[in-house]
Amino acid sequence: MNGIPQDPMMLYSWVNMKLRDYYDSLDELCASTGVERKDIEEKLRSAGFEYNEELNKFW
Repeated sequence: MNGIPQDPMMLYSWVNMKLRDYYDSLDELCASTGVERKDIEEKLRSAGFEYNEELNKFW
């Protein structure tokens, strides 16, 4: 996961900001950044966050 925050709380904030301001889905963000969706989801799941597709954010 090069180029994105490694700390789960920073990653949570960074991903949600990108989803809110630039991307319509997590898949779109991942395609643009070259990061595997499963890597983001696993890292954030370990910190207690889950992706909600309807809201397009982690919470």
